[in-house]
Amino acid sequence: MQERNNIYFYYRNDDNLDTKLQPLFTLAKENNFHITDSPEQANIIVSVGGDGVFLQAVRTTGFRQDCLYTGITTSDESGLYCDFNIDNFDEMLDTIQYEAMEVRRFPVIDVQVNGESNFQCLNEVSIRSNIIKTIVMDVYIDDMHFETFRGDGLIVATPTGSTGYNKSTQGAVVDPKLPCFQVSEIASINNNRYRTLGSSFILNEDRTLTLELVQDGNDYPIIGMDNEAYSIRNVHNLTVRLSNSVIKTVKLKNNSYWDRVKRTFL
Repeated sequence: MQERNNIYFYYRNDDNLDTKLQPLFTLAKENNFHITDSPEQANIIVSVGGDGVFLQAVRTTGFRQDCLYTGITTSDESGLYCDFNIDNFDEMLDTIQYEAMEVRRFPVIDVQVNGESNFQCLNEVSIRSNIIKTIVMDVYIDDMHFETFRGDGLIVATPTGSTGYNKSTQGAVVDPKLPCFQVSEIASINNNRYRTLGSSFILNEDRTLTLELVQDGNDYPIIGMDNEAYSIRNVHNLTVRLSNSVIKTVKLKNNSYWDRVKRTFL
């Protein structure tokens, strides 16, 4: 088995946090891990912070397929992506170094804008009006016109992203072992002219979702990908598919996805 001993730490620049991390760096070196300043040279990428920092670490390092990601929280907050706390860093090192690891594989979605710009998302892609006016989109599943949506916007979420923005719009929480993605509405309008399903719906891994924007002044919408907003002018369509890529993370014993959902919400 290839050695897993090159670690890259991803965290926001903060003098207090940097000081707090020094004992962790020392502990890693004492356990024969090499700390690298380059994520390209790492086979373990560790985010330090909450789930938002984890998402940034994955996006900034290019959704690496040849390494493990893991997250460390710096407080008592629950993290749906972060298995470890800054106070049990030694447990993480021991898990990576000595134990027969279980590795989680989190689904990713591929997003194409206007048939040319390609992006990946671990949580969700959302498209919303940027003006005080509803946005209108024709929704296609594969090549079939499904509905014409009018409202504030739509969210397309991965299973792990189902607990965030998607859940706040009454979308379902989905087991990440299911290869699928979910579409949820944001304040849809239903009347004699526009009629939508009125609930979220889940698409299988082999489906293609296409959102065609009706050009009526909302051709410069806000597109959110995970926790970043993208400014893309003259948006005509978005195409979303489940990616062949997955994000691999270390699984701590007795800490399943549903354990973390329970701690976070119940």
